[in-house]
Amino acid sequence: MNNRINQLFQDSKDQEGLLNVYFTAGFPKLDDTRKILSALQRAGADMVEIGIPYSDPVADGETIQQSNQKALENGMTVKKLLEQLEGMREEITIPVLLMGYLNPILQYGVEEFCRAASQVGVDGLILPDLPLEEYRSEYQPIFDKYGLLNIFLITPQTKPDRIRQIDAVGSGFIYMVSSASVTGSKTGVNENMENYFQRIAQMNLKNPRLIGFGINNRESFLKASRYGNGAIIGSAFIRILQNSSNLEEDINQFISSIKPNNIDVVSVN
Repeated sequence: MNNRINQLFQDSKDQEGLLNVYFTAGFPKLDDTRKILSALQRAGADMVEIGIPYSDPVADGETIQQSNQKALENGMTVKKLLEQLEGMREEITIPVLLMGYLNPILQYGVEEFCRAASQVGVDGLILPDLPLEEYRSEYQPIFDKYGLLNIFLITPQTKPDRIRQIDAVGSGFIYMVSSASVTGSKTGVNENMENYFQRIAQMNLKNPRLIGFGINNRESFLKASRYGNGAIIGSAFIRILQNSSNLEEDINQFISSIKPNNIDVVSVN
């Protein structure tokens, strides 16, 4: 199977690492989703992870929880998000993932959701509360049918045998959670994290690795990227959106502060 995510990792010669940016759909305003997505591509983000708002985002810290609540108040739903993404591939060439929780997708219907996500050009899903065994036994054939990669998370507490299982079943990349905490609760990369990153690097996994949680500036991005294929920024970007008076300008400035002069965006048409 090959899609934009796989192609990005295959083609990338970026020595600094790939930058994946998370934002919550429907935040700050309901109709900002496409505007933010387009601005991120223009600014030089390599990949974008769009959060599906949920009332109980257990893996997320206060900043992203608040953005979820605001998006829900704005009227964002799974159906609305998929409608907003219709036609995005006329302008968006970078990989796009949807990140969310299983309950809203079950309510929507897993196969119907996967079909609709694939039709609008989504490349993969991140569902932190989808167990490996449940995915493998019930949902993997559906994901494969619609060409959607399933991204699993690992933490410093994940056992080596479990990591091997995840590496065997997962696709696209492995989301390395930098610490045993929620998003946005810690910033920077400390010695304990580096030891964990080194330990995983020595496992020689088949999937690429992106490191998330606590990545908030160029320094932490570069440090994390030394141990993987890049990093994921979420809470720090949400705060930019929260305080923005000019989305296009502020997004460009923020991405440029992480990856200066990032003009070579790898894409698949």
